[in-house]
Amino acid sequence: MREEIGLFLNYIELERNLKENSRESYRRDLERFAEYLTSRHIDTWQQVRTGELVDYLGTLSRIGLAPASTARHISTLRGFFRFLTRERIVDDNPAIRIETPRLFRNLPEILSVAEIEQIFNAIDLQQRFGQRDRAALEILYGSGLRISELIALKCSNLFLEVEHLRVVGKGGRERIVPVGEEATKHILIYLNNERRLQVGPNSRDTLILNRFGAPFSRMGMFNMVRKRVRAVGIIRRITPHTFRHSFATHLIDGGASLRAVQEMLGHADITTTQIYTQLNQSYLKSVHREFHPRERNLP
Repeated sequence: MREEIGLFLNYIELERNLKENSRESYRRDLERFAEYLTSRHIDTWQQVRTGELVDYLGTLSRIGLAPASTARHISTLRGFFRFLTRERIVDDNPAIRIETPRLFRNLPEILSVAEIEQIFNAIDLQQRFGQRDRAALEILYGSGLRISELIALKCSNLFLEVEHLRVVGKGGRERIVPVGEEATKHILIYLNNERRLQVGPNSRDTLILNRFGAPFSRMGMFNMVRKRVRAVGIIRRITPHTFRHSFATHLIDGGASLRAVQEMLGHADITTTQIYTQLNQSYLKSVHREFHPRERNLP
């Protein structure tokens, strides 16, 4: 059974251009399922029926696996059995009738515009790494990049004369995103001053460099953001992704179309972007007060 898992992993690596972390998630999910089947004395994929899949998912639920993780398992199994069917390793796809549960999605944590300004203004550009950190945070908020996209951002992908960036997103998909005048100003300050002192043999055209002149790690970027946020007394759990959430929410609150925000965020599906459609509550109250027939005559 492991041979077929290997074939599938090779397929998704070559055909879908998935990153190593995603490939490892698929591998863990499938090996876990294979171990479950072995415990049920099933030793070929041809023997798997829909009932085995339902029982397996029930087992995951009973051991307390989060709904989002269960949904990921279902997605993995669907893709795997679709592959096996297409390659004629199995005759029928037992996962075709398995439905993904609807997940309740918590609204993302965001920073207010005032909090964003407070964080930015507290960074002393004359202190070590001040220019770098301001440029990194300006990009996160000004262009809505994911942390992985910021870490991988290249100097050669900056088009600051027209205030745009070329970003390589999930699945290797490229997109062009605006960066804005304020962010452009701070990127140029960093490029022309602090970054020149950090550049080393490991820089590899990377824009944001750590203290060793090498690309940032994810944890390093998380720590930098946490340091800058806590410096102004914000104790909520704020991550680099919070700046991306804030970027999208503030755009939509300002009247930007959902489709435009989808393009800038690099979402493949617009339903992912819809989570940001949070309307300003004071605006809703004013509309209600102005137009509802029982409110209009109130002083």
